[in-house]
Amino acid sequence: MRILVVEDEVDLARTLHTGLTAEGYSVDLAHDGRQGLWMARTGAYAAVVLDLMLPGLNGYKVCAQLRRESNATPILVLTAKNGEWDQTEALDTGADDYLAKPFSYLVLVARLRALVRRAAAVAPPVLAVGDLSLDVAARVCRRAGSRVDLTPREFAVLELPARRAGQAVSKGDLLYHAWPDDALDPNLVEARVSVLRKKVDAPFHRQSLQTVRGIGYRLVDDRERG
Repeated sequence: MRILVVEDEVDLARTLHTGLTAEGYSVDLAHDGRQGLWMARTGAYAAVVLDLMLPGLNGYKVCAQLRRESNATPILVLTAKNGEWDQTEALDTGADDYLAKPFSYLVLVARLRALVRRAAAVAPPVLAVGDLSLDVAARVCRRAGSRVDLTPREFAVLELPARRAGQAVSKGDLLYHAWPDDALDPNLVEARVSVLRKKVDAPFHRQSLQTVRGIGYRLVDDRERG
Protein backbone atom coordinates (compact mmCIF):
# COMPACT_ATOMS: atom_id res chain seq x y z
CA MET A 1 0.00 0.00 0.00
CA ARG A 2 1.51 3.33 -1.10
CA ILE A 3 1.49 6.52 1.01
CA LEU A 4 2.53 10.01 -0.11
CA VAL A 5 4.18 12.26 2.50
CA VAL A 6 4.35 15.95 1.55
CA GLU A 7 6.61 17.61 4.13
CA ASP A 8 9.28 20.29 3.69
CA GLU A 9 11.08 19.51 6.97
CA VAL A 10 13.57 17.02 5.56
CA ASP A 11 14.40 15.32 8.87
CA LEU A 12 10.74 14.82 9.73
CA ALA A 13 10.01 13.55 6.23
CA ARG A 14 12.81 11.01 6.52
CA THR A 15 11.60 9.92 9.93
CA LEU A 16 8.08 9.39 8.60
CA HIS A 17 9.48 7.50 5.61
CA THR A 18 11.44 5.17 7.88
CA GLY A 19 8.60 4.63 10.33
CA LEU A 20 5.83 4.09 7.79
CA THR A 21 8.05 1.78 5.74
CA ALA A 22 8.55 -0.28 8.90
CA GLU A 23 4.74 -0.43 9.22
CA GLY A 24 4.60 -2.08 5.79
CA TYR A 25 3.74 0.91 3.61
CA SER A 26 5.52 1.98 0.44
CA VAL A 27 6.29 5.66 0.99
CA ASP A 28 6.99 8.46 -1.49
CA LEU A 29 8.21 11.89 -0.40
CA ALA A 30 7.59 15.37 -1.77
CA HIS A 31 9.14 18.49 -0.20
CA ASP A 32 7.01 21.26 -1.72
CA GLY A 33 3.37 21.78 -2.53
CA ARG A 34 3.61 21.79 -6.31
CA GLN A 35 5.48 18.50 -6.41
CA GLY A 36 3.08 17.03 -3.88
CA LEU A 37 0.05 18.07 -5.92
CA TRP A 38 1.50 16.58 -9.10
CA MET A 39 2.28 13.28 -7.37
CA ALA A 40 -1.10 13.07 -5.60
CA ARG A 41 -2.89 13.58 -8.91
CA THR A 42 -1.69 10.19 -10.14
CA GLY A 43 -4.28 8.53 -7.90
CA ALA A 44 -1.70 5.94 -6.91
CA TYR A 45 -1.91 6.48 -3.14
CA ALA A 46 -3.97 4.94 -0.36
CA ALA A 47 -3.51 8.19 1.62
CA VAL A 48 -1.62 11.49 1.67
CA VAL A 49 0.11 12.93 4.74
CA LEU A 50 0.18 16.65 4.00
CA ASP A 51 1.96 19.50 5.81
CA LEU A 52 0.19 22.85 5.61
CA MET A 53 3.12 25.27 5.57
CA LEU A 54 4.81 24.22 2.32
CA PRO A 55 6.92 26.18 -0.17
CA GLY A 56 5.57 26.70 -3.65
CA LEU A 57 1.95 25.89 -2.81
CA ASN A 58 0.62 25.59 0.71
CA GLY A 59 -1.21 22.53 1.97
CA TYR A 60 -4.60 24.25 2.05
CA LYS A 61 -4.34 24.94 -1.71
CA VAL A 62 -3.04 21.44 -2.48
CA CYS A 63 -5.95 19.88 -0.60
CA ALA A 64 -8.54 22.20 -2.12
CA GLN A 65 -7.28 21.59 -5.65
CA LEU A 66 -7.35 17.81 -5.25
CA ARG A 67 -10.95 17.97 -4.04
CA ARG A 68 -11.94 20.25 -6.93
CA GLU A 69 -10.57 17.56 -9.25
CA SER A 70 -12.72 14.92 -7.48
CA ASN A 71 -9.63 13.23 -6.07
CA ALA A 72 -10.98 11.36 -3.04
CA THR A 73 -7.63 10.11 -1.68
CA PRO A 74 -7.73 10.39 2.15
CA ILE A 75 -5.67 13.35 3.42
CA LEU A 76 -4.16 13.60 6.90
CA VAL A 77 -2.96 17.15 7.53
CA LEU A 78 0.09 17.96 9.67
CA THR A 79 0.83 21.47 10.89
CA ALA A 80 2.75 23.42 13.50
CA LYS A 81 -0.28 25.71 13.80
CA ASN A 82 -2.49 24.48 16.62
CA GLY A 83 -5.47 26.82 16.56
CA GLU A 84 -9.07 25.79 16.08
CA TRP A 85 -9.42 28.14 13.10
CA ASP A 86 -6.51 26.44 11.33
CA GLN A 87 -7.99 23.04 12.05
CA THR A 88 -11.38 24.19 10.79
CA GLU A 89 -9.89 25.62 7.58
CA ALA A 90 -7.97 22.40 6.87
CA LEU A 91 -11.09 20.27 7.30
CA ASP A 92 -13.23 22.69 5.29
CA THR A 93 -10.82 22.51 2.34
CA GLY A 94 -11.27 18.74 2.23
CA ALA A 95 -8.82 17.18 4.68
CA ASP A 96 -10.06 14.03 6.40
CA ASP A 97 -8.08 14.36 9.63
CA TYR A 98 -5.68 16.71 11.38
CA LEU A 99 -2.63 16.43 13.67
CA ALA A 100 -0.73 19.33 15.24
CA LYS A 101 3.05 19.19 15.61
CA PRO A 102 4.62 17.85 17.71
CA PHE A 103 2.49 14.75 17.42
CA SER A 104 2.58 11.17 18.66
CA TYR A 105 3.84 8.84 15.95
CA LEU A 106 1.61 6.06 17.32
CA VAL A 107 -1.44 8.33 16.97
CA LEU A 108 -0.44 9.27 13.41
CA VAL A 109 -0.18 5.62 12.38
CA ALA A 110 -3.49 4.76 14.04
CA ARG A 111 -5.29 7.64 12.34
CA LEU A 112 -3.71 6.77 9.01
CA ARG A 113 -4.91 3.18 9.32
CA ALA A 114 -8.41 4.41 10.14
CA LEU A 115 -8.48 6.69 7.09
CA VAL A 116 -7.36 3.89 4.79
CA ARG A 117 -9.96 1.51 6.25
CA ARG A 118 -12.78 4.01 5.79
CA ALA A 119 -11.71 4.81 2.23
CA ALA A 120 -11.56 1.12 1.35
CA ALA A 121 -15.05 0.61 2.76
CA VAL A 122 -16.61 3.24 0.48
CA ALA A 123 -14.42 2.80 -2.61
CA PRO A 124 -16.07 1.10 -5.58
CA PRO A 125 -14.83 -2.52 -5.61
CA VAL A 126 -14.97 -2.57 -9.42
CA LEU A 127 -14.04 0.14 -11.90
CA ALA A 128 -16.34 -0.01 -14.92
CA VAL A 129 -16.02 1.78 -18.25
CA GLY A 130 -18.76 0.49 -20.49
CA ASP A 131 -18.52 -3.30 -20.50
CA LEU A 132 -14.86 -3.22 -19.45
CA SER A 133 -14.42 -3.81 -15.71
CA LEU A 134 -11.45 -3.90 -13.37
CA ASP A 135 -11.76 -5.56 -9.97
CA VAL A 136 -9.01 -3.64 -8.20
CA ALA A 137 -8.87 -5.84 -5.11
CA ALA A 138 -8.75 -9.11 -7.03
CA ARG A 139 -6.71 -7.61 -9.90
CA VAL A 140 -9.10 -9.13 -12.43
CA CYS A 141 -10.10 -7.60 -15.78
CA ARG A 142 -13.26 -8.53 -17.70
CA ARG A 143 -14.80 -7.34 -20.95
CA ALA A 144 -18.39 -8.18 -21.87
CA GLY A 145 -18.32 -10.78 -19.10
CA SER A 146 -15.21 -12.55 -20.40
CA ARG A 147 -12.05 -12.58 -18.32
CA VAL A 148 -9.03 -10.88 -19.90
CA ASP A 149 -5.69 -12.06 -18.54
CA LEU A 150 -3.37 -9.12 -17.77
CA THR A 151 0.06 -8.99 -16.20
CA PRO A 152 0.35 -6.87 -13.03
CA ARG A 153 2.04 -4.10 -15.05
CA GLU A 154 -0.64 -4.15 -17.73
CA PHE A 155 -3.34 -3.99 -15.06
CA ALA A 156 -1.62 -0.98 -13.48
CA VAL A 157 -1.40 0.83 -16.83
CA LEU A 158 -5.12 0.25 -17.46
CA GLU A 159 -6.21 1.05 -13.90
CA LEU A 160 -5.37 4.77 -13.95
CA PRO A 161 -7.37 5.59 -17.13
CA ALA A 162 -10.22 3.50 -15.69
CA ARG A 163 -10.19 5.64 -12.54
CA ARG A 164 -10.33 8.77 -14.72
CA ALA A 165 -12.71 7.44 -17.37
CA GLY A 166 -13.08 9.80 -20.31
CA GLN A 167 -10.20 12.02 -19.16
CA ALA A 168 -6.78 12.29 -20.76
CA VAL A 169 -4.03 10.67 -18.68
CA SER A 170 -0.45 11.68 -19.44
CA LYS A 171 2.31 9.21 -20.19
CA GLY A 172 4.17 10.66 -17.22
CA ASP A 173 1.33 9.84 -14.84
CA LEU A 174 1.09 6.32 -16.28
CA LEU A 175 4.83 5.84 -15.86
CA TYR A 176 4.66 6.93 -12.25
CA HIS A 177 1.61 4.80 -11.50
CA ALA A 178 2.86 1.57 -13.10
CA TRP A 179 6.63 2.03 -12.62
CA PRO A 180 6.74 4.21 -9.47
CA ASP A 181 10.37 3.65 -8.56
CA ASP A 182 12.64 3.76 -11.56
CA ALA A 183 10.98 4.25 -14.95
CA LEU A 184 11.67 7.31 -17.12
CA ASP A 185 11.11 6.08 -20.66
CA PRO A 186 7.62 6.82 -22.09
CA ASN A 187 8.21 4.04 -24.63
CA LEU A 188 7.47 1.65 -21.78
CA VAL A 189 3.93 3.03 -21.63
CA GLU A 190 3.50 2.92 -25.41
CA ALA A 191 4.56 -0.72 -25.52
CA ARG A 192 2.13 -1.74 -22.76
CA VAL A 193 -0.74 0.22 -24.33
CA SER A 194 -0.12 -1.58 -27.63
CA VAL A 195 -0.38 -4.93 -25.84
CA LEU A 196 -3.48 -3.83 -23.93
CA ARG A 197 -5.26 -2.87 -27.14
CA LYS A 198 -4.60 -6.35 -28.49
CA LYS A 199 -6.08 -7.86 -25.32
CA VAL A 200 -8.99 -5.62 -24.30
CA ASP A 201 -10.01 -3.94 -27.57
CA ALA A 202 -9.16 -5.93 -30.72
CA PRO A 203 -10.81 -9.26 -29.76
CA PHE A 204 -14.03 -7.40 -28.95
CA HIS A 205 -13.91 -5.07 -32.00
CA ARG A 206 -13.54 -2.01 -29.78
CA GLN A 207 -11.43 1.15 -29.68
CA SER A 208 -11.88 2.18 -26.06
CA LEU A 209 -8.21 2.85 -25.21
CA GLN A 210 -7.66 5.98 -27.25
CA THR A 211 -4.59 8.12 -27.94
CA VAL A 212 -4.81 11.79 -26.96
CA ARG A 213 -2.29 13.45 -29.22
CA GLY A 214 0.49 15.26 -27.37
CA ILE A 215 -0.73 14.08 -23.94
CA GLY A 216 -1.26 10.36 -23.50
CA TYR A 217 -4.36 8.17 -23.45
CA ARG A 218 -7.95 7.98 -22.30
CA LEU A 219 -10.37 5.12 -21.70
CA VAL A 220 -13.93 5.57 -22.96
CA ASP A 221 -17.15 3.65 -23.32
CA ASP A 222 -17.29 3.07 -27.08
CA ARG A 223 -19.97 0.40 -27.24
CA GLU A 224 -21.98 2.39 -29.76
CA ARG A 225 -19.07 1.89 -32.16
CA GLY A 226 -19.08 -1.89 -31.78
